[in-house]
Amino acid sequence: MILYEHPFNERVRTFLRLEHLLTRFATLINRDDPIDHHFAFSTLFEIVEAGGRSDLKSDILKDLDRYKQQFAAFRGNPSVSEDALEEILIQIEEAFSGLNTLGNRIGQCVSDNEWLSALRNRLAIPGGTCNFDLPAYYAWQHRTPQARREDIARWTAPIEPLFKCIHLLLKLLRDGGHRQKVMATNGQLQQSLPQGRYQLMRVFINPEMNLVPEISGNRMMVWVRLMKQDKDCRLTNSTEDASFEIELCS
Repeated sequence: MILYEHPFNERVRTFLRLEHLLTRFATLINRDDPIDHHFAFSTLFEIVEAGGRSDLKSDILKDLDRYKQQFAAFRGNPSVSEDALEEILIQIEEAFSGLNTLGNRIGQCVSDNEWLSALRNRLAIPGGTCNFDLPAYYAWQHRTPQARREDIARWTAPIEPLFKCIHLLLKLLRDGGHRQKVMATNGQLQQSLPQGRYQLMRVFINPEMNLVPEISGNRMMVWVRLMKQDKDCRLTNSTEDASFEIELCS
């Protein structure tokens, strides 16, 4: 199955973009080639841009606090495992405490580092990181893979709490989803939503169907239009009935 996700508010949209970048960043820094670490820096600077909202930290803390109260209400419920519940509450508390120690700007670890700031400026220029432009960066790329990884980990340590918070919040959101099979009539599905209840829609499509969903919607209504993809990746409307699965997460 190919999984597509569609957020119903700006906060979850930002979380998904950050998760996408953070996952790519973690993948790249675990590799050995200097070119992978080069694009790890490029991804880091995208993370700084995507997380540049001044209210991002407060939004995350509010969500963590909401989940904490929600799960704490299950204490003493005989149908809920106390061990599993306490584990989740500990994870939430650790994420909350870790983020509280982070400054208001997640990009501070870059702006306060002269070397990273220079690299960020040069990356905005096509080919701007050639060895004659940034000899110090060129020399750094010749260090051992482990030395480069240790440098990157040290420089990005201040935003590690953000990584954990985004991962935890999206996991809790997805875990609250309800999966169901639906039918798109003439390639289209329209479904009403209880106002304000859901924050994320997940669509599961069998790749053998060669269909790509175009999803649009808000807190009250969602539309899924299925598209056919040709060999040049161009999309055309599908007019066939097709079944797939959706999951609405609150």
